[in-house]
Amino acid sequence: MEKARKLLLVINPRSGKGQIKNRLLEILNIFIQAGYQVQVHITQQPGEAKQVVSQAGEGMELIVCSGGDGTLNETISGMMELEKMPQLGYIPAGSTNDFAASLKIPKQMTAAALAAVNGESYLIDIGSFCGEKYFVYVAGFGAFTEVSYLTSQDKKNLLGHQAYVLEGVKSLASIKTYSMKVEWEDHTCEGDFIFGMVTNTISVGGFKGLVNQDVSLCDGLFEVLLIRMPKTPLELSGIVSSLLLKDEKSELVCKFKTRSLTFQCDEPVDWVLDGEFGGSCSQVSLENLYRRIEIRRNVPKNEKKKKFVE
Repeated sequence: MEKARKLLLVINPRSGKGQIKNRLLEILNIFIQAGYQVQVHITQQPGEAKQVVSQAGEGMELIVCSGGDGTLNETISGMMELEKMPQLGYIPAGSTNDFAASLKIPKQMTAAALAAVNGESYLIDIGSFCGEKYFVYVAGFGAFTEVSYLTSQDKKNLLGHQAYVLEGVKSLASIKTYSMKVEWEDHTCEGDFIFGMVTNTISVGGFKGLVNQDVSLCDGLFEVLLIRMPKTPLELSGIVSSLLLKDEKSELVCKFKTRSLTFQCDEPVDWVLDGEFGGSCSQVSLENLYRRIEIRRNVPKNEKKKKFVE
């Protein structure tokens, strides 16, 4: 008799109004029929997914997590501590699910479970934050970034994208500037910035227009966006136009691609990693870890495979 392959299923029960409880038996049945011996862990508090994966993930062939982007971040952070890297499956259940959207992982839970066991595997880049933490799709600071981790899970479940907008409007009057020096490759950029994000995704906060660069999830490059402080309504309008329209340029908006970069600031800056608080630092180094995680997903028939594997 063929030995059963081991699968660890990590579930955040609060994500997405707890919808997974209505599909759990179907999901487990899919995994068992695919020949897996399933170990289930339901998290009770933040940070638990990382701990469980780092402790129980060794020897697993496949680790599947269900939750939002924060749960995915914790799962991958735990996987990065394992000696032998298992493959990853993702059943999105959060309010935004940016990375799942970028990978075109199905929104429907049973379809995502099928993709986790039957889908094709893709190697994707992972971001390293100061050599100690990881991010899957975005590291950011400044205006609105705090919204994702200050907005309660209940409010996210109730309002979805509107939660970010509502909380963001509250912080408009108190936008803070950060005097920073940013270095990458042979380039240096200095100034007063109100926002910055280092991404490996097509969608951020449910919006695709913010990145506005040709994005590959496995090319070893980050897409970086920095916004300087506008001094007039006209400058603010120019920033908005630059973000929404690809051809519009603004001296206050800086976009580039790089494998690594550093930020230096005179004061500690709060950073957000995949929608969760990542720490307060005055010096930050970010590095792209090329094709470090192998994730399973379906490939739409009309999508060229080379987009994700080259």
